[in-house]
Amino acid sequence: MTRHFDLGGDLRISRMGFGAMRLPASKRGGPAGDRDTGIKILQRAVELGVDHVDTAAFYYYEGGPAANEMIRAALAPYPPGLVVATKVGPYRGPGDPFPSGQLPASELRAEVERNLTELGLDRLDLVYLRPGGLEAPGTEPIGERFAVLAALREEGLIRHLGLSHVSLAQLEEARGIAPVAAVQNRFDVTRPQDAELLAACEREHIAYAPYFPLGGFGIPDDARVNEVAARHGATVPQVLLAGLLALSPVMLAIPGTGSPDHLEENLAAADLVLAPEDLAALKR
Repeated sequence: MTRHFDLGGDLRISRMGFGAMRLPASKRGGPAGDRDTGIKILQRAVELGVDHVDTAAFYYYEGGPAANEMIRAALAPYPPGLVVATKVGPYRGPGDPFPSGQLPASELRAEVERNLTELGLDRLDLVYLRPGGLEAPGTEPIGERFAVLAALREEGLIRHLGLSHVSLAQLEEARGIAPVAAVQNRFDVTRPQDAELLAACEREHIAYAPYFPLGGFGIPDDARVNEVAARHGATVPQVLLAGLLALSPVMLAIPGTGSPDHLEENLAAADLVLAPEDLAALKR
């Protein structure tokens, strides 16, 4: 199994990365995460070889820490080769615990500039347009908003473009406007419901970096995963992550955590080699 992926054809990254969503609050709705602990987790992640960090300006806890600020405090000046990916599209207003709407095309430039400022960067390595929430991906056109990001890419503010929480039709619409380097949809080995879109990513060498790679708001209690974990003396999260990496060469894993111990556990999954019978068991 290859450990790296060439994002957009020119950014070689480890297939095991880190997602920053749980740093401001490790559980949905709080309590707030500890800023100093979050900074130490980010620094330790990079020490252990993470070179792909996924974030968003709307990852913050009201009155508490924000993911972008912690990333800048922990990692700037950024080490060579570190890729920072972010997302734009969702609107989160004052007092909203979660994004409650979508920004129009006219406000996407300001959101990109906000990420640049918060992260202390002159160019963003990867920016996803996320047109949906947690419901099933929709069918609404995304071309107008994606074209805004494509123009910012031409200006040099963005290196590569991605899509998050989209349908296959929306992916094809966007690819008619500008190259798509990555897709970030909901997917884990217990919920492989996005197989058609994953296959399209494989054909086009587009990275597929699922959000909720560990199942969502709780680790799934799945007999198949438990069986494989027991066979290897591994944890369930490790099997979930190793299963993703074994599933496809375009798959990236971006698990997040607010716990230093869980960080070490998650990253160790990159060394867990699943046998064919393990993969067969997960697909039962």
